[in-house]
Amino acid sequence: MPENTAPGRAPGFAKRPDYKLLFEPTEKRVRVQLGGQTVADSTATLLVLEQGHTPVYYFPRDDVRMDLLTPTDRSTHCPYKGDARYWTVAAGGRTAEDAVWSYEAPFDETKAIAGYMAFYWDRMDRWLEEDEEVFVHPRDPHVRIDIRGSSRPVRVELDGTLLAETKRARVLFETGQPARWYIPPEDVHTELLVNSDDTHTACPYKGTARHLSARIKGAVTKDVAWTYAMPTPEARRVADYVCFYPEKVTLSVGRGKD
Repeated sequence: MPENTAPGRAPGFAKRPDYKLLFEPTEKRVRVQLGGQTVADSTATLLVLEQGHTPVYYFPRDDVRMDLLTPTDRSTHCPYKGDARYWTVAAGGRTAEDAVWSYEAPFDETKAIAGYMAFYWDRMDRWLEEDEEVFVHPRDPHVRIDIRGSSRPVRVELDGTLLAETKRARVLFETGQPARWYIPPEDVHTELLVNSDDTHTACPYKGTARHLSARIKGAVTKDVAWTYAMPTPEARRVADYVCFYPEKVTLSVGRGKD
């Protein structure tokens, strides 16, 4: 029998042996709630880090309120983990269909998740790590952000119109992402920017950002920049600073001087 079809072996890894899938235990107390009720509560979760996916908490079955779960007919197949079955959650007058899954007999390479259950993050009402609510998805422990002040000249233009110019930007370096140049509002032509009331984005590492559009000579270019009014503690040094999308404007950064 070929190796990629042998019992217990993951065919996905046979085709892509470099595929990254890690299982990291955490000592955090993790809770998930629906309708005001705690559906899972554990100090022994596994954080699953899979290439191309956001991190996912897997709970030991003993730490899940199975009395609130009803099995469904849904099933899915993953070439790296195996066949998943699903449950619907009903708690506190709220119902989340097919919101929980488990790999009952995972492949050999991923047997660490046998007996564990995972929840779709956005189908639950609230997630907590210890006593603090967390948003968007769990943080990857291998991702960090660093913010550094810089005197390098930064200039931002749109169709020949100057939007911002500074020598006192703060640069945010995030693992796996391009450097982002945050400009103090005093160095931004804010009279050319308007709030994009219908655009907000959320990041588990930085917080919730509101977006800004440019209005130049009556023409509006939507969502050219963003700003964090109340960032996470780790990102507080860029609070109220403005960062521009380099693909929507002309952003130039000089080398700077000693």
